[in-house]
Amino acid sequence: MYRDSAPLSDWPWAQLGSLKYILYGPLVAKALYAHLGGGYEADQNWCFHVLWITALRCLICQAWLSYCNMHFLTKNHKIRKHGVEYEQIDREWDWDNFLILQAYMAIAAHHFLPFLRAMPFWNPQGLIYLIVLHMGPAEALYYWAHRAFHHDFLFSRYHSLHHASVTLQPSTAGTATFLEHLFLTCVMAIPLLGASWLGKGSILLVYLYILCFDFLRCMNHCNVEVVPMFIFRCMPPLKFLICTPSYHSLHHTETDTNFCLFMPAYDYLANTINKNSWLVHHSIREGQTDRVPDFVFLAHVVDLLSSLHVPFVFRSFSSTPFSTRWFLLPLWPFTIPVMFAMWAWAKPFVHTFYVLRGRLHYTWVIPRFGFQYFLPFAQEGINNLIEDAILSADKLGVKVISLAALNKNEALNGGGTLFVQKHPNLRVRVVHGNTLTAAVIINEIRTDVKEVFLTGATSKLGRAIALYLCRKQVRVLMLTSSTERFQAIQKEAPVECQKFLVHVTKYQAGQNCKTWIVGKWISFREQNWAPSGTHFYQFVVPPIFQLRRDCTYGKLAAMELPGDVEGLGSCEYTMSRRIVHACHAGGVVHSLEGWEHHEVGAIDVDRIDIVWKEAIKHGLKPVQ
Repeated sequence: MYRDSAPLSDWPWAQLGSLKYILYGPLVAKALYAHLGGGYEADQNWCFHVLWITALRCLICQAWLSYCNMHFLTKNHKIRKHGVEYEQIDREWDWDNFLILQAYMAIAAHHFLPFLRAMPFWNPQGLIYLIVLHMGPAEALYYWAHRAFHHDFLFSRYHSLHHASVTLQPSTAGTATFLEHLFLTCVMAIPLLGASWLGKGSILLVYLYILCFDFLRCMNHCNVEVVPMFIFRCMPPLKFLICTPSYHSLHHTETDTNFCLFMPAYDYLANTINKNSWLVHHSIREGQTDRVPDFVFLAHVVDLLSSLHVPFVFRSFSSTPFSTRWFLLPLWPFTIPVMFAMWAWAKPFVHTFYVLRGRLHYTWVIPRFGFQYFLPFAQEGINNLIEDAILSADKLGVKVISLAALNKNEALNGGGTLFVQKHPNLRVRVVHGNTLTAAVIINEIRTDVKEVFLTGATSKLGRAIALYLCRKQVRVLMLTSSTERFQAIQKEAPVECQKFLVHVTKYQAGQNCKTWIVGKWISFREQNWAPSGTHFYQFVVPPIFQLRRDCTYGKLAAMELPGDVEGLGSCEYTMSRRIVHACHAGGVVHSLEGWEHHEVGAIDVDRIDIVWKEAIKHGLKPVQ
């Protein structure tokens, strides 16, 4: 157990939070002063080099983070199949603390060590000195110090923080205590200072060593075996010189083995190498049979900015509910060519996964953006992609596939009916999940409510809510311009309940009703017809703007997953952690119950209470 009260365990700027980046301010000011002052020598531009190296180091870590979280690319060579959980993401949130430390230590070294001030841009002889000093003193010092940090006293106070992460990520490499990174900085300094002191240092050598160092450290923590076997077949001695991701991963599961930095030779010499190191590497690189998911939630991209809310773009950001952040805006133009590329070539892909009671749950994504679903010429292609995903799931042996949001649009495919009718022998159960969505909305409404104003009244959800509430003798003001559609729904209600369904054609009809259920987007002008104190329940995507200060607004129908969910580390669009849209939860209940029917087309009102009861039984919780 990590003890954060040990001396030099906390970072000096830990209390600053995201304000820690202000610490780069003096370096930026110095670099700008040198530039504006016309000084372009290395002596005056050292701050510029430090900042540029720091930026490149961030990019290296980000590139590895993106790669290792692309499950659709890496799943066959994953070292540990377990997903990264919220707790690990929070623990590794400040993985870049060491970059601030090393930036200032580099400035201090440049100030106090004169031989660093006259380095040329490049000296090829320095590379030889660098390699020798790294393979000798630096690797040896790291190896023995690393073993020391595994002794009980130091491990419990310092190194256990790094080992708290079992499913490694590139950010795990930077997650350690202040003391450990002070030591690591000294290890990194040995080859650089040694080569420079001997007169062979250069600016390019500094860039080369630091960036290669970070590249290898991130690679060894990426949880994907990227080193091919043929390298060791062609040159067996490389086993002593190259540490692979699976090699280091074994150190995190069997902590008394594989201590080296980058060179397994030291583990061989000290007899601390894990005997299974190369067997594990071989088995992973041979390729593994991907486990078949029990349940698939078939989502789609909402819009350009939210397309960045995925683990393989910004892992930490994706672990929080989506909202527009300042750092997304510069990236917005890059999403446009990506959108067109996805439109032209992309197929449905794996987005995230988690495990619930031993069942593997995937989220697949149809590579289409929300607005594309309303382009008439694009709809056939979208249906083809959804159909391909359903048939792929059926071929794999998936038990339930749940359609999200616009993937089950009535105008597009009849809420999934199109696919079930076209393929009557499907083994996979196709589910729209809206039965539970209706149940969530209905159970949010206070029991003392006697009248509601319903927009989107003739939609799939609007129809089900109206029919359910009228059975409870709640008066439903159904806003629709179609008398024919209203009458068709009214006829479905029991005769004695039909009087509780009232056809209205204007928003003014709701001016005395304080319970509005919004299934069609409404503007500020339309919201103004609601009386003060109104609560807006809603099942419209995107949610309506909260424009009335004298009213309250419900969120989209959602449920919290059971507490025993494992490997979940990303948020579903604007939902909070461990909370999913109700249609997603509906598919989960369908899977857990093992129901054999398809849930497509119109909602069966008689099943609303049944599905709600089973959801609660399985530990799903309504969102308060």
